[in-house]
Amino acid sequence: MSTDSLLAADERQRLLDRYSEIAVLAGGLAHEIKNPLSTIRLNLELLTEVLADSESRRDRRMLKKIESVQRECKNLEGILDDFLKYARVGELELVATDLNEVVRDFIEFYQPEAAAQGMEISPHLSGDLPPVRLDRALFRQVLLNLALNAQQAMPKGGLLELQTCLKDGRVHLDLIDTGNGMDEQTQSRIFQVFFSTKPSGSGLGLPTVKRIVEAHGGHIAVESEPSRGTRFTIELPV
Repeated sequence: MSTDSLLAADERQRLLDRYSEIAVLAGGLAHEIKNPLSTIRLNLELLTEVLADSESRRDRRMLKKIESVQRECKNLEGILDDFLKYARVGELELVATDLNEVVRDFIEFYQPEAAAQGMEISPHLSGDLPPVRLDRALFRQVLLNLALNAQQAMPKGGLLELQTCLKDGRVHLDLIDTGNGMDEQTQSRIFQVFFSTKPSGSGLGLPTVKRIVEAHGGHIAVESEPSRGTRFTIELPV
């Protein structure tokens, strides 16, 4: 093995060790938060049952406030789950895989949701791709996060294309939507942790995508224009 290869392997191992340490800390933190949060949600459910049949105006007002707190608890649990996915990216199980097969399986899974949202999915998959080393479960999360991002950018429906090809010795995967697009300032920040253009967004979806891709030794880039859609390009080593 060359000196450069040894240095790259050493750097990757240091990165994986750091990810593992972060994952342990994140798991402990999430556990400490989720336990009291579950207790709060349980007590709110009990209060809801007590007040559900009451005709008192005071009780109805209380019930609305309780339901509002329940929604916020659910949002907080969602943020915790997203944070754990982000923190645990370093735990990879890499297997030589046909990327086209992973994409086709994902399309079959996501098609009902896409149809319900008025989205058309159009795959253009190259027939001569070499295998890539993937953690299938984590890479499926990449596809799901990017598809949901496209779905949110096309609230009235639109087209999502998934294209694969071999270019410059690396396997490329493009996801192209016909959605709202982004300006340059937004593009420069979309992979920053906790940055979101959506009021209810955790700001962890795209940063998680980036971490997963980079943990696979890959690279992700974005091209977009307002009102003209967005293209995400993922490059993976053969």
